Amino acid sequence: MTGRPMSRRGLLRAAGLGPAAAVAGCSADTGPERRLRLATGAPGGPYHAFGRALAAEAARSDTRWRITALGTAASVDNLRMLAHASADLGLAMADAAEDAVRGRPPFTRPTGVTALARVYVNYAHLVVPARGPVRSVRDLAGRTVATGAAGSGGQVLAGRLLRVSGLTGERSVRQRRFGLAASLEALRTGTVDALIWAGGVPTPALSALARELPLRFLPLESAAGTLRDTYGPVYTTVTLPAGVYGLTAPVATIGVGNYLLARPRVPRQAAEEVLRVVFDRWRVLLRGVTAGARLEPRFAVATGDVPLHPGAVAYYRSVYG
Repeated sequence: MTGRPMSRRGLLRAAGLGPAAAVAGCSADTGPERRLRLATGAPGGPYHAFGRALAAEAARSDTRWRITALGTAASVDNLRMLAHASADLGLAMADAAEDAVRGRPPFTRPTGVTALARVYVNYAHLVVPARGPVRSVRDLAGRTVATGAAGSGGQVLAGRLLRVSGLTGERSVRQRRFGLAASLEALRTGTVDALIWAGGVPTPALSALARELPLRFLPLESAAGTLRDTYGPVYTTVTLPAGVYGLTAPVATIGVGNYLLARPRVPRQAAEEVLRVVFDRWRVLLRGVTAGARLEPRFAVATGDVPLHPGAVAYYRSVYG
């Protein structure tokens, strides 16, 4: 995270947590059902791991709400499921979530979703074989790149990264919309020249490939600034630390938050109880997703243009007093 953290009072005000916001839109918990469907991601991926862990911890807690983790294509797919009421909760990258609430492509109209928390930060990984010719983003011109599964937030980020890097028109890359497992296999076999992945650090499957095939992680610091200028403050500069993936020195890259989202019609008490589980058990939830991350309320409320759910407002007001 970059920049100086705001005060708790300032964060609450910036997130719309004034007295009126604490009651606006709240509905009584009449409990039409006490099971919540959580749209996650592909089995084996970090969203699915987080969702399964959250479901397990909710089942162990004293909350009466139970969570079912649904396998999906991830961010964009999840946002559409929330809009169509085929999921109650969902995980999505911040850029895709803000596109949804603003009605920007790939969404055709504004989508009414709310946020419970920013739960952790995704790190962009632009990976090529260490012994290959690609040493910068611009070297990808005319090459084949795995850019993430269709319907994923990673694919949105990859498309924007290529666009701001000038890899359009005659310099376009050949995109392959593969999920992580297929992307890694394609890089290992030489079917693609590079892969773009956004996830926690370290991503276990990437660590495994790095032990088999020497890899180069391309720096993306300048692209992070351009993305921020073009698309807004959801993009930050973060660092892949030395030691992960066999890196001998840090590599600056792009960071983008992940939001835990809810349909506005999810009962207020349900949202509060889900957040209690999240903050009580965050070490367990993040253990298999991103190493060394912490979940703190003062950063969790920073959900940009995505409004907080009334239950989240109530939860954070109880935390801040």
